Amino acid sequence: MEPLPTRLDLNLLVSLDALLAERHVTRAAARLGLSQPALSAQLRQLRDAFGDPLLVPTPARGMTLTARAEALREPLRELLAGIHGLLASGRRFDPLMARERFRIAATDAIHSIATTPLASRLQELAPHCQVAMQAADLRDIAEQLATGELDLLLHTPGAIPPALHARKLYDESFLCVLRREHPAAQRPLDLDTFCALSHAMVSPAGGGFAGAVDDALEALGRRRSVQVSLHSFLLVPALVESSDLVATVPARLARRWGARLAVLAPPCEVPGFSVAMAWHPRAHADPARMWLREVLRELVSAGPAS
Repeated sequence: MEPLPTRLDLNLLVSLDALLAERHVTRAAARLGLSQPALSAQLRQLRDAFGDPLLVPTPARGMTLTARAEALREPLRELLAGIHGLLASGRRFDPLMARERFRIAATDAIHSIATTPLASRLQELAPHCQVAMQAADLRDIAEQLATGELDLLLHTPGAIPPALHARKLYDESFLCVLRREHPAAQRPLDLDTFCALSHAMVSPAGGGFAGAVDDALEALGRRRSVQVSLHSFLLVPALVESSDLVATVPARLARRWGARLAVLAPPCEVPGFSVAMAWHPRAHADPARMWLREVLRELVSAGPAS
């Protein structure tokens, strides 16, 4: 491991960790709640302490890490995680008095199922705390969790980096939704009717026209016609309500829309999926983050089953 200087202010190390993660002084300053000149002054101190430029400006916006800075990233992160764990080990978390900001990354559908119940209960459970529901960018999710930029990721288990701690949150299945007056909504869906309908589907990455339903139909030697591809499940109700389209969506969402839409079982077995919550080892024993994970689990368990 690359050694750290023996005499260095802890605040400078926290700033260095943010600089190495952001590779941009202004963004790192915003993350730390400092002014850009103040962080620039700290960067000069860090360069003197390490005898290395650490971050070098590039022609494009941002900075590049030197070889010394790259070698420092992991030992610095381990050191700060150890200090964080040491401080947290003797600290109680009182949700009624605490002032924490929790940052949770997930897709919009998972936020709707898991994080929204937490947000709606926050005034009651932890009135001085805040929760930020953020999009899940899996390209640098491990880095965001490691640096504390995020506290929790909610996603399918296969998308969770192996270095993170993870725990299953809930299982999900699928149901079909149509407008309530649709002729096909008056009786259970059969395979012929289902394949004859025009479909809307959600492609979170955008622009996809095939998915799990098509795989299930192909196994039966059947096909469907997907007319509309959406990037978000939350666009489905308004579209289906005003058209003759059918959409196959996560069951928990479908049941929430039951007052507006007809909800029917698909005529073939569409494999479901699990949703897990994942966090960095540095946050494993943090009392506030432990509370967050337990409350999420309880709220989802108390909600409608899939």
